[in-house]
Amino acid sequence: MSATATVLDASALLAILFDEDGGDLVRAEVPSAAISTANWAEVIEKAVESNVDDASLLRVFEGLGLAVVSVDVGQAEYAARLRGPTRTLGLSLADRLCFALAADLQTPVLTADRDWTKVDAGVEVRLIR
Repeated sequence: MSATATVLDASALLAILFDEDGGDLVRAEVPSAAISTANWAEVIEKAVESNVDDASLLRVFEGLGLAVVSVDVGQAEYAARLRGPTRTLGLSLADRLCFALAADLQTPVLTADRDWTKVDAGVEVRLIR
């Protein structure tokens, strides 16, 4: 993988998987993108719920250049501190870990969730649709 230019939320990667609006934009970003293991778990969860064969998804996306990055202690603490400021928006722990990875890598985050643009986390949010 080349230098990480973007962090993907699960909704962004799911737009590719389910051929949704914005998927083409995300597909172009994948070769220089990263996703947190927490968000990867969300992708697999949705794949399983939708009866998509998830056995080869990791190999396919990593083959395209996607980096799946394990959550570290600093990211966990960053995400925990975002709980208060994001409580009214209903952001999950995985959402906040996505912000934490983007802050750590100093890159924008791609998502389909418009509420993310209301979060002041020191991270640029780019909507896919």
